[in-house]
Amino acid sequence: MSATTTNVPASQGVSAKPVITSEADVLALSPVIPVVVVDDVAQAVPLAQALLRGGIRVIELTLRSEAGLGAIEAVASEVEGIVVGAGTVVRPEQVQQVVDAGAQFIVTPGSPPKLLESALASGLPLLAGAGTLTEMLTLAEAGLEVQKFFPAVASGGRDYLTSVAGPCPQLRFCPTGGITPDTAVDWLGLPNVGCVGGSWITPKDAVAQGDWARIESLAAAAAALRG
Repeated sequence: MSATTTNVPASQGVSAKPVITSEADVLALSPVIPVVVVDDVAQAVPLAQALLRGGIRVIELTLRSEAGLGAIEAVASEVEGIVVGAGTVVRPEQVQQVVDAGAQFIVTPGSPPKLLESALASGLPLLAGAGTLTEMLTLAEAGLEVQKFFPAVASGGRDYLTSVAGPCPQLRFCPTGGITPDTAVDWLGLPNVGCVGGSWITPKDAVAQGDWARIESLAAAAAALRG
């Protein structure tokens, strides 16, 4: 059962989208970046509004479904106050597609040369994926000292990032992959972590059922992780 789309009233204090010009700006938006998959473009706007009501002002809409591009365009054009990122960008040609759709930043799970070149050329902030120290240093050579650590748990977890901080104290991360509400606080406690990515804020069943109240509640709990 789908819920009716409702606009977030101005009286709730939601202002225009924050201006972001760098990867560090993205990390500062929220302790948790919701990593979202929608199967229907019509789900995107009410979902983003629920996140806003819960205090989350950023959303990573992934290209894991055919609705991904349309969802980015809908939220970018219809929802004031939320920063829209394009996630699961895996091919160079997708970069221009998400730019045209209105994405304000790009997230990649990995960083092969052609994809990295296209994403950097877009001029948008880029959270490029890295899972090893060599990949992290390669991205740093390209000027990216803020990165996505993915898949976070499978790539060594918090212990790995703690070890990375020794030789590379300048690097900061958004770990994503395997992080839960119960472990997010520990990740956020690491000095080289600016935020985490997580899908638990927008559970698949809640999205399918249009349970925006549940998503709002989960967003509020996530927003409170940064005191």
